[in-house]
Amino acid sequence: MTFRIGEKVVYPNQGVGTIENISTRSFGSAHEQFYLLRFGCGGTTVLVPFSNASNIGLRRVTRDREISRILSFLSNGWCDISPDWKVRFRQNREKMQSGDLLKAAEVFKSTLQIQIEKPLSFHEKGMLDRARHMLTAEISIARNVPEVRAVKMIERALAKAGIALSGVL
Repeated sequence: MTFRIGEKVVYPNQGVGTIENISTRSFGSAHEQFYLLRFGCGGTTVLVPFSNASNIGLRRVTRDREISRILSFLSNGWCDISPDWKVRFRQNREKMQSGDLLKAAEVFKSTLQIQIEKPLSFHEKGMLDRARHMLTAEISIARNVPEVRAVKMIERALAKAGIALSGVL
């Protein structure tokens, strides 16, 4: 998969970034091309080698059709959640690292459910925040709406499942 300068792409567990530059670097006699990816206003950048982009899971922003499926998932019922914190955290970490937006939605929804029952641990709060950020940013870009509208879409979907955000978004 090849990306262009200016294109928005998703870096697993980090979210949406913009291809800012494509460069070639030399390592002895070998040459490697890299994408320079910039995230958000903070200006964080990452160099991703062309040869490793698919292994890392770098992908295009989810299409609108898939966003509809994700919002439908958020609106339908509750998730099954492992009662064992260590198992749950490992499963959620793997889902987030996959870069799959539906899996990030699963992490988001299941972690919200836990929050309803009891306070989240520091690590689960961080996971919830990353999943929320990934969902909001990608829905915003895929639907070409401001992030506040994306948040409203998520809130409406979750309300159908009986899950209130109570200050999470």
